[in-house]
Amino acid sequence: MSINQHFLSRSLAGVVMLMSLTSEPWAQASSQVEVPVLQLRAQSAASNFELDGVIEPVKQSVISAQISGRIATLDVKAGDRVRADQLLITIDDREVQAGVQRSQAQLAQADAELRNAQATLERTRQLQREGFLSKAALDTADMQYKAARAGRDQATAGVRQSTLTQEFSRVTAPYDGYIADTQVQAGDLAAPGKPLMTLYAPTPLRTVVQVPVSLSAVARNASTVEIQLPDDHGSTHWVRPSGQQVLSAADPVAQTIEWRLDLGPSDQNQLVPGQQVRIRFIGSLASRLVIPAAAVLHRGELTAVYVASGSGFVLKVIRLGNDFGSVGVEVLAGLSAEERIAIDPIRAGLNGARPGQAVVVPAGHPTGSGQAQ
Repeated sequence: MSINQHFLSRSLAGVVMLMSLTSEPWAQASSQVEVPVLQLRAQSAASNFELDGVIEPVKQSVISAQISGRIATLDVKAGDRVRADQLLITIDDREVQAGVQRSQAQLAQADAELRNAQATLERTRQLQREGFLSKAALDTADMQYKAARAGRDQATAGVRQSTLTQEFSRVTAPYDGYIADTQVQAGDLAAPGKPLMTLYAPTPLRTVVQVPVSLSAVARNASTVEIQLPDDHGSTHWVRPSGQQVLSAADPVAQTIEWRLDLGPSDQNQLVPGQQVRIRFIGSLASRLVIPAAAVLHRGELTAVYVASGSGFVLKVIRLGNDFGSVGVEVLAGLSAEERIAIDPIRAGLNGARPGQAVVVPAGHPTGSGQAQ
């Protein structure tokens, strides 16, 4: 063996010895990692959550035309206040006027035919009594009179119908309110069912909130529902609705159920349609399994915790429920009471980590800070 080979072998042996000396304490330290664990206990918590809602008028109408025609005048604009029966839109009614004149002429003709048939009936009745005409002739005259009278009734109905159609050329407000929006301009073509404008009454108002289907059962079982409204001093306060209505069907796309919360007369000040408010659902206390949010391990779509098992930890997948703020999050599935979980999931995932001192969650600790956006 040469001198260089001798020194090279001595150097490699020293490196191996140094690595063994430096790695052995780390391995020993890793095998002695103790992670504090939490002894689970069921505790009392309220399923409270808050959602955003929108103020909307209870009475809101889409004004549409009932006849076809060109819009001659548009007498209002968005934001205008209108009174009941106030003229909003005038539709060109020249064709309708022609129909009114035609029906009036038909009525005049029917009146003349009725008078002639009545006179003929009276003469025939007189001649039949004197023996100059037969009973059959009298029956014919009577039938002609009845037909003329029916024709006059039909012409009268035609006049009423044409007059009513002419009134449809003048679109008026059905009630006092404000014009929210106009969808047409003067010169546009109006047609039956085509929206012309939107009208709403300033009172009464209500709050509409879309509750997720996942929270529907919690919302229905809530002991109290409150709405956060602004006051005259620039701050906010919570009020209870005077009534509520829950729609029976869910939105198939958004997967939400609409709640309509009526506001009392004294709560409608400083509110306008479209304004956003906050709705709070306060649930009753119930026994729930709540763990600290820091103990939950999130990896992509995986939600899990480390559960103490013998001298180590086992990763278990869980399903979470409501978030109760500083108290923790509710566990719906995956854990049971009396189990112990690692408070620090990062350290619990190290090789050789073992359960340390146990901390017990106090039973019966009430809370009510659940949030939902």
